[in-house]
Amino acid sequence: MKTFTLDEAQSLLPLLESLLNRAMESKQAAQAIEDELTDLSHRIFLMGGMHVDLAHVTALKAEVEAHEKRMRETLAEIDAIGVQVKDIEVGLLDFPFRLEGEVVLLCWKRGEAQIAFWHSLESGFRGRQVVDDRFRRRPAIGGRPN
Repeated sequence: MKTFTLDEAQSLLPLLESLLNRAMESKQAAQAIEDELTDLSHRIFLMGGMHVDLAHVTALKAEVEAHEKRMRETLAEIDAIGVQVKDIEVGLLDFPFRLEGEVVLLCWKRGEAQIAFWHSLESGFRGRQVVDDRFRRRPAIGGRPN
């Protein structure tokens, strides 16, 4: 598992926010089309049937698939960097960090100016704590903090 320093994680935020925005936009676009298709299906049911432009419906389904593919590929880009997407709806990212020999997660939520919180692997978002001076120490050679 790749781990980050606080500075490394912080420096990645502009790129990650851009990728996260792209994934969120793709998800929202796919959901909007899915809602349109669900509404159409509901109207067909209520009316006992109706004429449907199958070419249009097929195009809409292909568009949903394209948006979902773009979202998956974008999330895979984030994952390849070594960052964990915990919640795409709110834009929650975790960065593995080695603290005193243990891996914890630096925690950032879309809209926050900087990475200011962390939590253990077990506690999750509810266990967020403020980043303190231990996170700002530069690792010495061999990966141990100074």
